[in-house]
Amino acid sequence: MSIFLGRRFVRVRRVLAVFSLLLVLPLHLAGKQPEEPKLRLRANPSVAFANASILFVAELRGGDDDYRDLYCVTIEWDWDDETRSATTPDCDPYEPGVSKIQRRYTVRHKFDIGGRYNIRVRFKQRDDVVATAQVPVQIRGRF
Repeated sequence: MSIFLGRRFVRVRRVLAVFSLLLVLPLHLAGKQPEEPKLRLRANPSVAFANASILFVAELRGGDDDYRDLYCVTIEWDWDDETRSATTPDCDPYEPGVSKIQRRYTVRHKFDIGGRYNIRVRFKQRDDVVATAQVPVQIRGRF
């Protein structure tokens, strides 16, 4: 009799283990980590003559559309010519599953003096850098 109860107890424990796994697995899958978009920076043109106005495109590719760290970011540009600029958009508060990240940012910058420049863009949340990218530009002419 005690052996029978022992086996029944073991069976009940196995059933409970399988049942709890079936309950926990969907919760684990629902709480999966969001996929982070990757930041890419392009310059058009990447080679030009002095006094050129260059178009820069920072683009987020792949990942989730509602990736929280990249929602409503401050964009800082380092032009490598001793100037910088920054933009902070005015956004609604973040709502999971509703808020969408902006995927494309464009800006023009004029280079008056020839040289090689390494342009950097940083996406920030408060003081934390959440994404960064860089692109080289060569300006020919007056040095």
